[in-house]
Amino acid sequence: MGNYSKALEFYEKSHQIFEKALPPNHPNLATSDNNIGLVYDNMGNYSKALEFYEKALKILEKALPPNHPDLATSYNNIGLVYHNMGDYSKALEFYEKSHKIFEKALPPRYPDLALSYNNI
Repeated sequence: MGNYSKALEFYEKSHQIFEKALPPNHPNLATSDNNIGLVYDNMGNYSKALEFYEKALKILEKALPPNHPDLATSYNNIGLVYHNMGDYSKALEFYEKSHKIFEKALPPRYPDLALSYNNI
């Protein structure tokens, strides 16, 4: 709906509850960081978006196996921010990391794999 301040308010409340209730490397914290990053990305605040996407990635790298699709999604999200910033070489670096995981983890006709090719 474009009401980013309201979205941030509720995502931050949610995140505070997760921080109190969950261990520091729980995937739900990564999802929460990712959601906050998405809002900042939509607002055009790319440095804040990267900050939260990178926090999510660090959690997922500890919590998940190296070829988990959620890691690929996290790399892709970071790539999208770099793309939005016009840093296409950095975006490509993250898109390719994402794509390598998707190729290993997903069936050949899976839609996320097609999106990965499209981003590259």
